[in-house]
Amino acid sequence: MSAAIGRSRTRSLSHLDEAGRARMVDVGAKPETVREAVARGEVRMRAETLAVIAARRAAKGDVLAVAELAGITAAKRTAEIVPLCHPLPLTSVAVRLGVRENDPAVEIEATVSTVGRTGVEMEALVAVCGAALCIYDMVKAIDRDMTIAEVRLERKSGGRSGRYVRGASPRSRSR
Repeated sequence: MSAAIGRSRTRSLSHLDEAGRARMVDVGAKPETVREAVARGEVRMRAETLAVIAARRAAKGDVLAVAELAGITAAKRTAEIVPLCHPLPLTSVAVRLGVRENDPAVEIEATVSTVGRTGVEMEALVAVCGAALCIYDMVKAIDRDMTIAEVRLERKSGGRSGRYVRGASPRSRSR
């Protein structure tokens, strides 16, 4: 990487030092605030696969119940999965799953909260991914064509950057 590229990146990416090397951001001087993040995603599948999940007839057990637990566990282990994330004392993790029949999919929503110096966006996103991977694993024997899709941050609050709402205008995001 050229020195110019390394320098320009360090101005906008807090996880790089002056030389362009990865580093964990020092959040020690930041104040603790209540922080929350909500992420969503889905696992698209055949209608027959969704019917098995909804009827709770999968050979490996209750897919929805196990996927909720997988999402919660994933959120709690985010710092082990994403190298530069701070390990955080989470105050709440909720994973909700819904069955969408008209365009067969399991919809996933994760809400994560903490009181801390850094946000929980990654924990919410990892929770969604963990739940999605669990769903795939539990029914892959009947549908290997499933697709994990549309994983995204919907909103977050707390910290210096304030509130973010997906799709909101930049002016209304900070309110």
